[in-house]
Amino acid sequence: MLVTAGSFPFQPAGSESMMARTKSRPVALSAADREWLVKRVRTGSYPAQQVRRARILLELDENDPDRLGPVPTQEVVAQRAGVHVDTVVKTSRAYAERGGDVEDTITRKKRLTPPVEPKVTGEVEARLIALACSTPPEGHARWSLRLLEKHVALIDDIPDLDHSTIGKTLKRGRFVLT
Repeated sequence: MLVTAGSFPFQPAGSESMMARTKSRPVALSAADREWLVKRVRTGSYPAQQVRRARILLELDENDPDRLGPVPTQEVVAQRAGVHVDTVVKTSRAYAERGGDVEDTITRKKRLTPPVEPKVTGEVEARLIALACSTPPEGHARWSLRLLEKHVALIDDIPDLDHSTIGKTLKRGRFVLT
């Protein structure tokens, strides 16, 4: 297979000038960090993304006692790790931005807020339970999930909820329709 500049596996188009890694983001691992990363790479029980990032950090390590010669360029590290050069750049940048914390560098960052705000908040849940505790409308012996769904749609303060969402909310609150 002929690999030309700009082909996907190893080098993006127009990145010929990106030859050596800048020393502004050196990766210098301690012996304990190196051992922790090697465990991640070799055991095979960690997510692939963490293993890839760990391999990149191990390749970029300037304190590696087993290395003969200088630290390889980003292109060489990308080829050895089987990733794109941009992945190497982003991993070394993340290592520098996180103050050299290896675990924070290779693990996924947790979101502070969910991507979609939940419809059912504590107030909505309380109003829903209060409605379910009230007497059912005339002509009905008890509340059903579909009947609650219809009444919730008529109330302005509560967002429209599906009967399955209402059932999950009542179950979470340990409320049983009887």
